[in-house]
Amino acid sequence: MSSKEKPTLGGTRIKTRKRNITIPLDPASFSDAVVQIYLDNAGDLELIARNIESSELDFSRYGDTFFEVIFIGGRTQPGTTKPDEGERHPYSIIECEPKREAILPSVIYIQKILRRRPFLIKYLENVMRRFLQSLEFFEENERKKLAIFTALAFSQKLSGLPPETVFQPLLTDNLVAKGLVLSFITDFFKEYLMDNSLDDLISILKRGRVEDNLLEFLPSAKRSAEGFAEHFTKEGLVPLVEYNAKKMFDVKLSEMKSSLTTEIAEETDIAEVIETVKHRIRDANLPDIEVVRILWDVIMDAVQWSGKNQQQNANSALRQVKTWAELLNTFCSTGKLELELIYKVQMQCYEDAKLMKLFPEIVRSLYDQDVLAEDTILYWFRKGTNPKGRQSFVKALEPFVNWLEEAEEEEE
Repeated sequence: MSSKEKPTLGGTRIKTRKRNITIPLDPASFSDAVVQIYLDNAGDLELIARNIESSELDFSRYGDTFFEVIFIGGRTQPGTTKPDEGERHPYSIIECEPKREAILPSVIYIQKILRRRPFLIKYLENVMRRFLQSLEFFEENERKKLAIFTALAFSQKLSGLPPETVFQPLLTDNLVAKGLVLSFITDFFKEYLMDNSLDDLISILKRGRVEDNLLEFLPSAKRSAEGFAEHFTKEGLVPLVEYNAKKMFDVKLSEMKSSLTTEIAEETDIAEVIETVKHRIRDANLPDIEVVRILWDVIMDAVQWSGKNQQQNANSALRQVKTWAELLNTFCSTGKLELELIYKVQMQCYEDAKLMKLFPEIVRSLYDQDVLAEDTILYWFRKGTNPKGRQSFVKALEPFVNWLEEAEEEEE
């Protein structure tokens, strides 16, 4: 038998499986280290910011804990606002006076930190969202401090803080029902408007997707336009009350216009359309003048206009006036409203080139259908105040006015 050479491992690399070594989380030690920086510098935020900047703390792992220390002086128990074990400091936002001059330095301090470490914004969002969802666990003056901080954060344009982070967590049924959200948002509005315009506030509310739902901040028992106006007027926020009233008014007008557009397009019975308008007037307390304007817009919007055929346009417009004359007549119940209708016709004919020459024919048709009285037409002709196209429209209407005056003289 021939002897065989034994195998050897010489020169052979043995591959070993690499394992990820995970360093266990230690938020307690991180929190204690940040708290110590506060204590060592006696709450001087300028010095604290410098020490934070030069430290080797792992902010990418403990961002939430960092902002907990800023807000309440130490870390909280996981998922709550309750203090956890460990060191604490007395220079937190919650511990300061509920005044802007006491809280503003903390906002500026956070801004500095975020400029150096922009990735921390997501942790600030997390902590603010958790605190706002837990307003009931804070004392009344603590909630006010959070509201002031939030307002100042937006006033100072705190790096990247999205408004939806603030407003959406507030719309929690139990918080709204207890009136906590109304109290918080009132403090927020008052503080924010000290440095900013109402337009600035509305812009933030739009970005937070709550601009159209301001009543949702009120408990159900107060959730009405009257309740909103009463509360915020008492709090000195009259411009906000006026804005919301106009907003709701515009919404009701839009709803009425949409409903009428559908009914007229479907050629609904005039009596039914009249009842619809009356119901909406009662429900939304709409001014008569706005109703007249909407009626004319909707009636004319339903006309199938021709691009170039002027005679076809005239026939279509006059046919539409005749069809819906009873509707117009029902709500043009005074000379003032009749005059408003003429002004509306005047503006439409002035702004739409294809209708420019139809003004006298439309006015004549409205007169023939008993929508406009002779006195109203003569008043507009002699004393009308709207200058848009007036000179040419007066000249165009002159033959009809002469006819009216002659007929009046013959009757005398």
